[in-house]
Amino acid sequence: MIRTPLRPLARILAARSKGENPETIERENIRLRHEKMRDKSRARAEGRLLVLAAIFVVAFGAIGLRMGAMANTDPSEPRGTASSAPILAQRADIIDREGRVLATNLEVFSLYAQPPQMIDAERAARELVRIFPDLDGERLLEDFTGSRKFLWIRKKISPEQKQAVHEIGDPGLLFGPREMRLYPNGSLAAHILGGASFGREAVSGAEVIGVAGVERMFNDYLNDPAEQGKPLQLSIDLTIQSALERVLYGGMKLMNAKGAAAVLMDVKTGEVVAIASLPDFDPNDRPRPAVKGDPTDSPLFNRAVQGVYELGSVFKIFAVAQALDLGLVTPFTKINTRGPLKWGRFKIRDFRNYGSELTTTKIIVKSSNIGTARIAQMIGAERQQEFLGALGMLEATSFEITEAKGGKPLKPGNWSELSTMTISYGHGLSTSPLHLAAGYAMIANGGTRIRPTILKQDGPQFGERLISEQTATAARVMLRGVVTEGTASLGGVPGYAVGGKTGTADKPRERGGGYYDDKVLATFASMFPAHDPKYVLVVTLDEPVETSGAKPRRTAGWTAVPIAAEIIQRVAPLLGMRPEVEPGQLAGITLTSN
Repeated sequence: MIRTPLRPLARILAARSKGENPETIERENIRLRHEKMRDKSRARAEGRLLVLAAIFVVAFGAIGLRMGAMANTDPSEPRGTASSAPILAQRADIIDREGRVLATNLEVFSLYAQPPQMIDAERAARELVRIFPDLDGERLLEDFTGSRKFLWIRKKISPEQKQAVHEIGDPGLLFGPREMRLYPNGSLAAHILGGASFGREAVSGAEVIGVAGVERMFNDYLNDPAEQGKPLQLSIDLTIQSALERVLYGGMKLMNAKGAAAVLMDVKTGEVVAIASLPDFDPNDRPRPAVKGDPTDSPLFNRAVQGVYELGSVFKIFAVAQALDLGLVTPFTKINTRGPLKWGRFKIRDFRNYGSELTTTKIIVKSSNIGTARIAQMIGAERQQEFLGALGMLEATSFEITEAKGGKPLKPGNWSELSTMTISYGHGLSTSPLHLAAGYAMIANGGTRIRPTILKQDGPQFGERLISEQTATAARVMLRGVVTEGTASLGGVPGYAVGGKTGTADKPRERGGGYYDDKVLATFASMFPAHDPKYVLVVTLDEPVETSGAKPRRTAGWTAVPIAAEIIQRVAPLLGMRPEVEPGQLAGITLTSN
């Protein structure tokens, strides 16, 4: 910067030559410098004031706009924030094979309190107890007046409860948005759906997670945003499931049973069209697991999938089918049935005396333990174990619900010749009704293995072939004979040819070993129509007693069979199956041939 000197030499010398006072020049230069400095300071101050004024105008303008926007929006409760990943509340629906909703979501609210913001804690506690009678008023007041800054009061409340709390008018009582799982059909298909609960929770939302059944098995799929809410479609048919459950429940009560299970399966696709376990529960209000007593008595226990039992004579058809396929017997081969059959200190007896010999077919029709055991001796332990293993009877099923992993069959540690004989008629090997349904589906579809599934399929399965079609056809003829002239004579359904096999197994004691004398598991495994089966139905009753006669009757022919027949009569038309009715003689018309 160039500064002008206060006493410039040229001007001083000129002034002195003229006789003027040089001090005047200095004072004038000082005045001019001060004026210049003052003008510069004024300009700087005016600029700063202008900038400050602009900032105030912008700030107050923004505040005004925000206040205007807030005035035109609905009020909302403050929401908590968290540094973790956001909670994904939206969960996909579950639908049946026809697209009907089995599980969906319902928007509700949660109720929480921030005690520091409360005006009248005592009144708030008193009014909340009036709205929610199960709350502890003293504990609530203690929390409101203590050091707590946040507490949950209810994780989900109804709209009516929300309005009632809102009318309390205390600013410390706040609501948060929430999505809960809703099962609109109540207890229908409860063991398949399982149920859901809350995972991660915040005042702004809660994560819905599956706790059992398909809800837990497909939890990641149902909560995956990449699927864009695409529903999970099951093989269950809601209408057929309802009919099956209703008949099964009525039959369980009529037969005085403590529990029941049923499985209806498509023999070609492996789709489970209906499956039930009783007693059941409402997944909207899922009970807590039992902490004492027998866990199998809990309504949460899935008898059709988790329950592994010695199912009795329903297993005989597997031994006979294997022997037929190996060429060891034919349907007309006569087998020695003299009893009892002794093996060491053990004796095998029949339910009644069937004579000295029976054909292979009659062994199934009459349900001879001795005859089946002798056929099993022909097969041998190694081949029997290999066949049942290929059939899936020695491992848990791949059924797509969480509980299926717990339904692992119980097999003998030492598969001896005696084990081979007893397993052939359903003792010594424990499996689930679902295992049994898959085994009968193999016979029904012509001899190929079926893996049961709860998901809707696009077409039939093509599993490995276990027996020939000729063997499967012969086995089906025998099973048809069980209904027409054997132990399942009460299983006939007009218009639908039913084939099947009964099984009555003594229940093992929980302690001390051995079996009960008066407690059984009664099972009827059936297929229809018998000449060209489309479906397999398995019905199992736990401790049934039929009391209409002079003596109590517990066998499957008196208990499980009539229930299965009623189920088939109800569901066959719903499955689109026309009854096959033989035409009668028309009045006044005589048929002649040319």
